[in-house]
Amino acid sequence: MLDKLDEAAPVLAGLSEPIMVAKVNADKYRKLGSKYGVDGFPTLMLFIHGVPIEYTGSRKADLLVRNLKKFVAPDVSTLESDSAIKSFVENAGTSFPMFIGFGVNDSLIAEYGGKYKKRAWFAVAKDFSEDWMATYDFNKIPALVAVHPKYNEQSVFYGPFEGRFLEDFIRQSLLPLTVPINTETLKLLDDDDRKVVLAILEDDSDANSTHLVKVLRSAAHANRDLVFGYVGVKQWEEFVETFDVSKSSQLPKLLVWDRNEEYELVEGSEKLEEGDQSSQLSQFLEGYRAGRTIKKKVSGPSFMGFMHSLVSMNSLYILMFVVALLGVMMYFAGQDDTPQPRRVHDE
Repeated sequence: MLDKLDEAAPVLAGLSEPIMVAKVNADKYRKLGSKYGVDGFPTLMLFIHGVPIEYTGSRKADLLVRNLKKFVAPDVSTLESDSAIKSFVENAGTSFPMFIGFGVNDSLIAEYGGKYKKRAWFAVAKDFSEDWMATYDFNKIPALVAVHPKYNEQSVFYGPFEGRFLEDFIRQSLLPLTVPINTETLKLLDDDDRKVVLAILEDDSDANSTHLVKVLRSAAHANRDLVFGYVGVKQWEEFVETFDVSKSSQLPKLLVWDRNEEYELVEGSEKLEEGDQSSQLSQFLEGYRAGRTIKKKVSGPSFMGFMHSLVSMNSLYILMFVVALLGVMMYFAGQDDTPQPRRVHDE
């Protein structure tokens, strides 16, 4: 981990708001380690205004930089000009979604800026030109724009800004309208309580799949109470097998997954045929909402099972290393021919 930290240090130091990196031998300076509750190595502590927070995210250099930038940013940034908006968007990068309020009172989103800080960037634009209205395709204020740079998606919320409506929009917009299912996005689904309309494809990168993803995105706009996701057999065969799908299955296949141990097939709409896929998807959603479904159990690990398998791989590698190390120690212990003194025990 230390080499990754050395790699990230100059990048962090060169940020517009620099993050300084320091290393301490807590085995030598035990009182300092004890003061901050360090009981394992290596431990990465982040100090924000003197308040220590243990960092538990990815330790790859690029992801470390990405996550630490997000940690130290204000909950909600205030943008006073077009140039400030441009700088905010550029510095935010493409890893997290952005929520920018145009003509929105910052007190309305301050709570959510803190609550969802680890998952998104938040800002309020106080002064801006009409160019930004054209860029983000909104025609009146107040407006809250949600942008997913990584997926080239954006949506606009015009209110109401009171009650649960605002948080519902923010929470639902933390994910893109169409979610490519992989190990990273699967973890994000853990914080979302919506069911997933899942399209299982042969290869999610071919031309036919690209067209279907556009169809899913259009449906997602009108069905925000559901998550729309897609996954290719070629990309993640182990995952799709839990839904009784293999390379020989007729694809694309549609189902509704509860993100855990059950999924539902809609009678007569289990797969998409060539032709008007928009109409077929509409019939699928209509059948699902009407309850014309067949419930099934996943045939492999549940959602939590997949989550645990992703988390536990490192533990498995550590266990294998420890077992191997013990084997080596026992081997060399058996090779020691040095005579051992006899011990006499008195009862």
